Amino acid sequence: MSVDPALREFATETQWAAYIAFDEHGGYRQAARACGYKSENAIRDAVNHLFKKAALRGYSPPHDMTRVVPDGYHVKGVSTYYGQDGKPAGQWVKSSIDRERQEEIFREALAAMAETLPRSKPAPGPKHPASHLMACYPIGDHHLGMLSWHQETGADYDLDIGERLLIGAIDHLVGSVPSCERSVVAILGDYLHIDSFDPVTPASRNLLDADGRFPKLVRAGIRCSRYTIEASKRHHQHVLVIVEIGNHDPSSAIFLAECLANIYENDPRVTVDTSPRHFHYFEFGKCLVGVHHGHGVKMADLPLIMATDKPEEWGRTEYRYWWTGHVHHDQAKDFAGVRVESFRVLPPTDAWAANKGYRSLRDMKAIVLHRDHGEVARHIVNPSMIAAA
Repeated sequence: MSVDPALREFATETQWAAYIAFDEHGGYRQAARACGYKSENAIRDAVNHLFKKAALRGYSPPHDMTRVVPDGYHVKGVSTYYGQDGKPAGQWVKSSIDRERQEEIFREALAAMAETLPRSKPAPGPKHPASHLMACYPIGDHHLGMLSWHQETGADYDLDIGERLLIGAIDHLVGSVPSCERSVVAILGDYLHIDSFDPVTPASRNLLDADGRFPKLVRAGIRCSRYTIEASKRHHQHVLVIVEIGNHDPSSAIFLAECLANIYENDPRVTVDTSPRHFHYFEFGKCLVGVHHGHGVKMADLPLIMATDKPEEWGRTEYRYWWTGHVHHDQAKDFAGVRVESFRVLPPTDAWAANKGYRSLRDMKAIVLHRDHGEVARHIVNPSMIAAA
């Protein structure tokens, strides 16, 4: 037997070491002795588990199985038909979701995040924050994990670029607004481009251009969220965090909110709204703001939804706003008593949107609310400003 490097993808460190030892020493007993095991069963079990794991993913060359299914799936059946020369002429591979493996991968992601993101500890805020102002950071659909190629779409985008763009935008905007007693980080949905191990939209199963493994994407999403919150904490006394549920990340948005609430459970300066509802609200003086991703509801319906959901807050406020994402471009309309607005995004279009002719400008905004006068300022940053910084 000779070492098959393709098996490395399926092996743990222990299994790979046992497999290498078995190959080098020509047998289970000899490999066990060389590795310091009292019994050959440890080597045999490790090697057999490796072969079995690879076969469940569709890789077993002795059986003419070389079509590997994605991690998180297992092969349910393989049908191979052979030509007159006895060689495989065609093959069908049936796969199904490996729930146990997907749960295992998810736990791996959680463990990795726990190692790099410890609990936030209470720390003093800015010395003289303005009590009459609130700084708001609406984050439009950031689609972390999307893949875009400049020759096809006009701009490159991947997981690393997405992280750098958001961090650069936050640094610019936090440095532009006044220090306030209260601030809001409002993630408007579709923060992550995919919601599972499959690069598809959850509802319609449309194929997406995605970059990176899902656990890597989750880790980057947590890291970017925490960076945004920490930057806001340094400049403002209290931070309210809202994670809106998008159509690309309905499950991940709930997980993200719960994870952030866990990280900041001991920090009185950070509040994370963990409501799984698709409509969130906050009030500041005479201002009432609703946050919604923007899918599934018409813009004209949002004012009545606000009045129905928050009748008391509606009655005591004068300046009312809806902030949404989803459409990736600026769009605003004044209704009776409410201004409804969607926001641009920092990422470029993906191939599908580029081929449809979408050409929206790219930016992110910070909005300053006055307790008595509503919106009094907004600051804007775009990718070219971030690149030049």
